[in-house]
Amino acid sequence: MALSAKKIFILLFLVIHGSYVFAQQDLTRKIDSVIRLANKRGVFNGNILIKKSGKILYEASMGYADASKKSTLSKNLLFDIGSVSKEFNGVSIMMLQERGLLKLEDPLSKYIPGLGKWSERVLIKHLINYTSGIPLFNLLAQEKDEVIFENLRALNDLQFEPGSAYLYNHYNVFLQMRIIEKVSGLSYADFIKENIFTPLEMNNSVVDYPANCIRIAKAFDNEFKPTAYTQSMSGWVRLTVEDLGKWVDALDHYRVISAESYKSLSENFPGGESSLGSTSFANGQLTWHQHQGSNSNFEALLYSLPQENILIIIMTNNQQMKVHGIKSAILGILQNQHVDVPKKSVYLQVREKILANRAKGLAYYNLLRANHFDSYDFSFEIGDLLSTGKYLQRREHFDDAIYIYNLAVRLKGRPSDIAYGYELMGNCYLIKKDKPQAIKSYQKAIEVDPGNKNAKAMLSTL
Repeated sequence: MALSAKKIFILLFLVIHGSYVFAQQDLTRKIDSVIRLANKRGVFNGNILIKKSGKILYEASMGYADASKKSTLSKNLLFDIGSVSKEFNGVSIMMLQERGLLKLEDPLSKYIPGLGKWSERVLIKHLINYTSGIPLFNLLAQEKDEVIFENLRALNDLQFEPGSAYLYNHYNVFLQMRIIEKVSGLSYADFIKENIFTPLEMNNSVVDYPANCIRIAKAFDNEFKPTAYTQSMSGWVRLTVEDLGKWVDALDHYRVISAESYKSLSENFPGGESSLGSTSFANGQLTWHQHQGSNSNFEALLYSLPQENILIIIMTNNQQMKVHGIKSAILGILQNQHVDVPKKSVYLQVREKILANRAKGLAYYNLLRANHFDSYDFSFEIGDLLSTGKYLQRREHFDDAIYIYNLAVRLKGRPSDIAYGYELMGNCYLIKKDKPQAIKSYQKAIEVDPGNKNAKAMLSTL
């Protein structure tokens, strides 16, 4: 008996739809196996959201909500997102420019009176791409708002000429927030709520939600000890994985600020981040947007491919420095490529030991390298050593940091990474007031990588 055209169409639809559903389910199963293996290996405890073409492909809460292990994570918990939060102040600045209330070329002194003459040379555009030249006063970034203001008022001059070098510094974020308040007449928290959270229906997003309250996941270390929240400056956004997904989706499709404003905000100094982290454009179109942030054992990563309608949001309250590796594994599944589930971080394993005793810590590091390749990731060894050096430097162990940087630059690596090691070495010598060694280090950085503009700017300043 012959089938009618209508029945044939229905059968074809069912076959095609069934194949699509099966393919989606297969992707979901593969992603779930990666996330569960990452959790089993101890490199992921957190919430994750993956969207494809605007629909949720995968969503999970994996692990514990606090150090006690008595409660598990849920998708409704808020997380601190570290420096990803700076997207909100950067975008707010662009909103105010679109409304004609400020210009990126305006000097800081126009909005914040009482600062030194240097504030006349710092433009708003320098604040949003971290090229202001304002120095770091506290390497661990623990000052309260009033202390930051005191330090700025006492500052006589900048570390380098604005626009000539990059220095990631929370003082730039602080000043952006104060400009937003000055121009809008609202507190920073109220401006963000009225202009971003409410319009985007980000109903689980709060500025400065207390880190010890019930709605927020509590951070802990690898020994399941609670991590004290140490960021004292105000203005940090805490939110759910779903709300961060709403934010990225709206932002990357120009529903928050215009494409022109987005492009301007995404401009970065070579080797440094913009207010949006990292972005890439092709033929004037945004191809990807990635931003990682961390703070007091919280860590977050957003990754967006707008043209492929792929969005990945990862949040953790037990930082393992492996969110990029997890993201890459997920992309591998989505793009039918090779997948590697990350192993444990060498940097996190050795940093405290080297801080306590450099010789014993390095002996332990060499032991891991010799005997534990199966458990620890040595694929970017120079990066782990540079991160360890920075950890020591932030705690004012400058001689130990220099020693570690010297080990790092002897490894095989990209010229930019080796040059970065010499640049960091120069920064340590500069703090130690050893000008000749600082100059030698910056010169070596430029010799290895002529494109290292930070080293060139510091040499020019010296």
